Amino acid sequence: MSGNVKTFVIDTNVFIHKSDAVLSFRDNEIVIPLGVLEELDNLKAYSDERGRNARHAIRFIDEAARGGDLNTGVKLENGSILKVAVSFNKGSMAGGLKRDKIDNQIIQTALDLQKEGRRVFFVSKDINARVKAQSLGLKAVDYEKQKVNITDLYMGYREVQVSGETCRSLEAVGTVPWNEDLVPNEFVILKSKGMQNPILSRYDAETRQLDMVKEFSESICGIKPFNQQQQMALNILLDDSISLVTLVGKAGTGKTLLALAAGLHRVFHDNKFSRVLVSRPVIPFGKDIGYLPGDKEEKLSHWMQPIFDNLEYILSVHKFPGVKDKGAMIQTDKIYIEALTYMRGRSLPGQYIIIDEVQNLSPNEIKTVVSRAGKGTKIVLTGDPYQIDSPYLDSNSNGLTYLVEAFRGQRVFGHVLLEKSERSELSELAAELL
Repeated sequence: MSGNVKTFVIDTNVFIHKSDAVLSFRDNEIVIPLGVLEELDNLKAYSDERGRNARHAIRFIDEAARGGDLNTGVKLENGSILKVAVSFNKGSMAGGLKRDKIDNQIIQTALDLQKEGRRVFFVSKDINARVKAQSLGLKAVDYEKQKVNITDLYMGYREVQVSGETCRSLEAVGTVPWNEDLVPNEFVILKSKGMQNPILSRYDAETRQLDMVKEFSESICGIKPFNQQQQMALNILLDDSISLVTLVGKAGTGKTLLALAAGLHRVFHDNKFSRVLVSRPVIPFGKDIGYLPGDKEEKLSHWMQPIFDNLEYILSVHKFPGVKDKGAMIQTDKIYIEALTYMRGRSLPGQYIIIDEVQNLSPNEIKTVVSRAGKGTKIVLTGDPYQIDSPYLDSNSNGLTYLVEAFRGQRVFGHVLLEKSERSELSELAAELL
């Protein structure tokens, strides 16, 4: 084998993250340890996203096997050679690894291949597995496909210093021409020397001009923005030309509350959408909720309590026709709580969909959610990339940050990074210090 060819040994969790992940490695050797096939076999019966990806991965490998012998290698469409390998080490495992653990068998397979003189890279989403592999002398890497640098994440707005004449023209006419290249629907905070308050505007890519964003004179279902970022959020949440909105921010920045208030306003007062559909991941995504007591609604209530808290607050500051409390609101069918598990395969037209805690979804899972949107549907995704509960996702590889960068530049997309917590001084300190 050529010395320039790399050998990528793929861990099970990479297939669970992306079932056709092997296509990301072009013109090299891809090795699937036999232990990975065993783990995929154990997962294939699951009804959640892990089970689906396991089945897809098995079918992909089976299709590849029809083109040759997986023991000696099968040529893939991307120029790589796919193999299945088993560790033939009959003696003691490297570093005292226990043989009865499949993770260790997978690492041992990579070590055996390295001893044969191959340039081996162990690819895994499992941090601990990578650490063990590195300690044994392997080059261990994360699966980088669909990964975004969180420090460079698109904010959705920028500050620009302009002349006083530009600001006066914007205030007088409501729009000003803008020649700089901006992202469609990007907000621009205009500042000028001698001007006490900056002016908020939004870029229109079709006309190449900035449109002034006026302050809300009335509350939206009892909710008013406390800062410019919340004002930006409400602006795109209520704009029908934007069908996909992402709100990213730490706890207490108002992401869910603003999204819920805007959705209820568009349903109850504007009659634009048939209902608000609200969901959030049952972590891990798609996990069967049957172990909780009661019917589906009772089971979901445990996971949806943060949504209910926001709903109860809105009901305490705003009156809806014929609605006295949260129960009465849900009975109107104007707001519907659903598990993400049951959204797969459906088409959802004419609805205002809010998915909370999206940072706990993988890029593949977020694709499944957004592709459910039918005609006339608006989807709002909220989350905090720094609060992730999934063991194989991080702030750089989760579905929320991936989607923000993937949709950046699309005219149907709007995004705001909310930074200031408005929940309480204590909440702000907790988010910053802890």
